[in-house]
Amino acid sequence: MLRFIARRLLETIPVLFIIVTATFFMIRFVPGGPFTAEKAVTPEVMRNLERAYNLDKPLWRQYAGYLGKVVFHGDLGPSFKYPNRTVNEIIADKLPVSLELGALSLAIALAVGLTLGVLAAIKRNTWIDYLCSSVAMIGICVPTFVLGPLLVLTLAIHYGWFNASGWYGPIDRILPSLTLGCVYAAYVARLTRGGMLEVLNQDYIRTARAKGASEVRVIFRHALRGGLLPVVSFLGPAIAGILTGSFVIETIFQIPGLGREFVNSAFNRDYTLVLGTVILYATLLIGLNLVVDIVQVWLNPKLKFE
Repeated sequence: MLRFIARRLLETIPVLFIIVTATFFMIRFVPGGPFTAEKAVTPEVMRNLERAYNLDKPLWRQYAGYLGKVVFHGDLGPSFKYPNRTVNEIIADKLPVSLELGALSLAIALAVGLTLGVLAAIKRNTWIDYLCSSVAMIGICVPTFVLGPLLVLTLAIHYGWFNASGWYGPIDRILPSLTLGCVYAAYVARLTRGGMLEVLNQDYIRTARAKGASEVRVIFRHALRGGLLPVVSFLGPAIAGILTGSFVIETIFQIPGLGREFVNSAFNRDYTLVLGTVILYATLLIGLNLVVDIVQVWLNPKLKFE
């Protein structure tokens, strides 16, 4: 396993290099600049600004200098939009909010999705199965940017149970997490149902029942472990989707997270903040995919660390 992890970590180096390089040059080729949206300044002031942020140097020297600071010092540079703050400070301030939103959304997705999927598999071709499958299908068809405003309109504005926006108390976590989690709960439910139906037809399940094992023991002791393999495979892309989907959710609910800051940085042409968030998200997703691969081998002994 250690050799597998080491090899995967080495494989991430060229991947991150390509991501950083592509992002650096793509954002520089976009029309406009970090100071074009500000009020008109004299050419001398513009030259001083460009000199202060090393924008007066050739593009290849800017790239080499930025890459050296990131690799050797972990320095993501100063923010162009917030002159008194570095990108490292902004990420350290905003990332916990996005991680909390993602963790709550993932917990809702797994709790709701696994419950619906297991019930649908146990009660196959009954009204419970049809109901769970219908709920999952609705969750797949309704995107977050539609579900979020609907929940705000009904639960926050009409009934007044929650706040329409903000991130102040525990009650403010419910609507954003529910909006983001319900979409992925639908996929988890469908995958759990399919995986459980396949496992429940295996010989070892019939053997366990023939030995007198209770249905609860058969489901949770024998069937659930194999039935969760499709869900575990989906968790890598799902977590990636939750992180990227938080961009929309944080904008809808006015949450001061990193996703909302990333969207604003793209509009503001804040080169260093865009690069910093891309590097962070890419690193997180690569690490999460590695964890998913390890869990898959743990759940299915037939798989090897290859």
